[in-house]
Amino acid sequence: MDISHALTAFDALGQPTRLAVFRLLVQAGPEGVSAGDIAVRLDVRQNTLSTHLGVLVAAGLVTAQRKGRSIRYFANLTALRELVGWLLQDCCGGKPEACKPILDLIICSC
Repeated sequence: MDISHALTAFDALGQPTRLAVFRLLVQAGPEGVSAGDIAVRLDVRQNTLSTHLGVLVAAGLVTAQRKGRSIRYFANLTALRELVGWLLQDCCGGKPEACKPILDLIICSC
């Protein structure tokens, strides 16, 4: 990942509805969530949600899969790992023990 990709991802996540959508998709895991269910769960109008999903897909944070007339959305966990890895690649001046609390938090939350 380079700074341009990181900035695109942060820009996509820097809006409350898009961040809520992404968190919902991360929680849903590999089953994903249909666009209609996302709209209902987050109380967002379909046309507004479509725009937000487009931004997340363009940033590479979300993928979409059509099933019949429905589209399911999934968090791209590989992209999330790359983004977090990019943020932490030079963590604490090369002293991994200083990053342990951050890594523990990530591991424990899973």
